[in-house]
Amino acid sequence: MTDTGNFGVPADAVLIADPPGLPAPEHPNPGLRQYLAHKREALLALEAAAEANPPEEPIVVRAHTVAEGRSGIRRIRIRDHQIISDSPIDFAGYDLGPGSPEIQLGVLSSCLTHIFEITAARHEIPLDALRVEVRAEIEPRRGRAGFEDAPVEPHNIRYDVFLTSPAPAEQIDALYAIVEAQCPILALLTNPQTITGSLTLTASEA
Repeated sequence: MTDTGNFGVPADAVLIADPPGLPAPEHPNPGLRQYLAHKREALLALEAAAEANPPEEPIVVRAHTVAEGRSGIRRIRIRDHQIISDSPIDFAGYDLGPGSPEIQLGVLSSCLTHIFEITAARHEIPLDALRVEVRAEIEPRRGRAGFEDAPVEPHNIRYDVFLTSPAPAEQIDALYAIVEAQCPILALLTNPQTITGSLTLTASEA
């Protein structure tokens, strides 16, 4: 596979669809091919709508979290959805949901999976199974003698993709390169970011 550098593969790179008459393998994930066909229809419709009415400004995405009394769980609200983040039982939690670092890894695995779906749908690449596993290290000894400079953030992040497909290896390599180039959360974690914040204090009774 040609070296594309960091995020150097264009989204419209041409991939050759599988040749006609290629025998279909056993389907470990029934329905994924059908879903990708449906995904392609939706993708083309969205692109046609954007072409007819180009967006005039960036889309703003929002999330907010509230710490609940008594339990201390963090209820993350995004549009009409919610995710509960909690601490383990030995850290004054109830283990009702994953912690923030775990959610972050889940977000990366979800985004990579989705970009695989989008790219496979765009180029009509048949997929029969798709799984993305992400792992990272967290240093629990941070702050102790000898570990004063240990990173506070999850680090040594690695992801592994497991695909089942009748497509040739060269086509899957090209698919993989495009996904790495186009995954927004992978780019978020890889590229330097500017994050600003503010604090608003509301006085309450002591």
